[in-house]
Formats: sequence, C-alpha cells, structure tokens
Amino acid sequence: MKNKGKLIIVSAPSGAGKTTLVKHLLEEMSDLEFSVSCATRSPRENEIHGKDYYFISAEEFKEKIDNQEFAEFEEVYTDNFYGTLKSEIERIWAEGKTVIFDIDVVGGLNLKKIYPENSLGIFIMPPSVEELEKRLRGRNTETEEKLQMRVKKAEKELLLAPEFDVVLINENLEVSKQEIEDLVKNFIV
Repeated sequence: MKNKGKLIIVSAPSGAGKTTLVKHLLEEMSDLEFSVSCATRSPRENEIHGKDYYFISAEEFKEKIDNQEFAEFEEVYTDNFYGTLKSEIERIWAEGKTVIFDIDVVGGLNLKKIYPENSLGIFIMPPSVEELEKRLRGRNTETEEKLQMRVKKAEKELLLAPEFDVVLINENLEVSKQEIEDLVKNFIV
C-alpha cells in the first residue's frame, strides 16, 4: 500500500478556512480519511458525534489521558480538551488510507513532532487578522467574549506558521482548494 502510514496535518487559527479545505480534499480524494478527534465541548449545530468529533465528557477524556490512548491532546481552554486517539490513526492506516487532520495549531505541531518523516504539515493562513475576525463574526456561533478570545489566540498561533512544512494563504477559496489538492497529491504519491 503506497500511502500506508502517511498523515496530512491541516492546522490554522479558528476561522482561517481549514475545515472547508479539508472537506474539499475529502470530496476529491478517496484515498484520504478524516481523523475524528475527541472533544469535550458541546456539539455545534449540524455537528455529528463520530463524524465531526467524538464528543465525550472531561472525565472520560482525562481517563483516556491516564490510559495513554492519545497520540496528542491539548487543553485548548479551561476544561475544553481536544485530542487524537492512537486507535483512530491505526484504524485508518489499516484501511490503507492516508490520515487527514483538521486540527488546531498546537495539536498539529505535536503530531508533526511525533510523525516527522511521514507527515505533511499545512498551515492555513488568513489574509489578515481583521479578515479572520470578520469570518468568525459571520459564523454567528460565539459570544463577543469568546470571539475576542479566539482572535487573541489566533494572533499567537500565526507566529507558529513557519514551523509547518507549508504555509497556504487562504485569500481566494477556489485558488486555495487547488493549491492544497496539489500539495497533498504530490505528498502521497
């Protein structure tokens, strides 16, 4: 199996477009499979347990940490955990597919450190912090306080972009879709 053991790590600040780009790749490339992360936050509208995330309690999450079930995990905000189960990666590899992640910046860098030789880390860069804030406001899913928290976090995350293999500026979505598709195809060949 030519692509066994490869990972595509797509990271970005919230609102940069990583989920849209990952969904595009999954529609276009049948040899990719999405790694479903665990999360302790509540599902957003239209999110499905087992498809978007495995929504579990903070207690369950901490138990999995104690059992060393995660390849990586992070407490993104207080008692708000996200993590990648080792079993999820192994399941996808067993199917002969390449694992693709839609993951926050710190989680992406952690995966890159664990799998340095067989991963491609792509950082999705928003055209500007102002545009990022505009996109987050357009979602209409956050309180003003949470939105400001996300913007401040994004400003810090942007400083980590050079630690990824590729930085893709998502200014024009159609151009970005083609660019990310080309990057991934070249990596998994």
